Amino acid sequence: MSATSTSTPISTALSTDRGLRTALVTGASRGIGQAIAKRLAADGYSVVVNYAGNAAAAQETVAAIEAAGGRATAVQADVSDAAQVAALFEETLRRYGRLDAVVHSAGVMPMAAIKPSSLEAFDQVIDTNLRGAFLVLGHAAEKVAAGGRIVALSTSVIAKSFPNYGPYIASKAGVEGLVHVLANELRGRSITVNAVAPGPVGTELFFKGKSQEQIDSVAKVPPLERLGTPEDIANAVSFLVGKDGGWINSQVLRANGGFA
Repeated sequence: MSATSTSTPISTALSTDRGLRTALVTGASRGIGQAIAKRLAADGYSVVVNYAGNAAAAQETVAAIEAAGGRATAVQADVSDAAQVAALFEETLRRYGRLDAVVHSAGVMPMAAIKPSSLEAFDQVIDTNLRGAFLVLGHAAEKVAAGGRIVALSTSVIAKSFPNYGPYIASKAGVEGLVHVLANELRGRSITVNAVAPGPVGTELFFKGKSQEQIDSVAKVPPLERLGTPEDIANAVSFLVGKDGGWINSQVLRANGGFA
């Protein structure tokens, strides 16, 4: 299946969009990715809202951006599928003519112990989180304009080593490794490559399967004694892709309120 566009930007004439800064955000139909897409649109980027399957949620994100005066379009693509990722980048360039920032936020978080019976969950998370990151970062390396920005989402859970997080932590540790290597591979093009590693953030993904007691317990771990918000993470990404983040490269920004 190839990437498909489900929306047009406010200005339907492609020629009027060319020359503006463009950002591609994967996994942008909800949660942290959605907040990042909205923030970058507010920062002046035309935003490609990538989603895997929930077209309605992606369209809601686009509508919110347009209602605030921004430009956005939704494009479907499974980040683990090489052909779909290639088509996603092609559609971005076809529509806007340039690509200045890529934020890779798409991911899954199945809980599974490190044991043979968890292999299916391990394969799932590695396929989406690590293979997906390799594909998205690889295309970003080829398509982002000189002086651009690449940001991948990792996790602060890496430092905690909680039980049942083995597959997820393995995938995100791999993402951080890719970020450091890619920063070196892009030497000479003035493109920064960084990661943002959120702590616990109050999203649908975080709340799923947790009791209120568990949620309250986790919220008390950071010295700031609260869960992060998607907007907290979007603020960190905005800094890295903005003019003030130009000297930050090959780093992992742990946006976690002191969680780890």
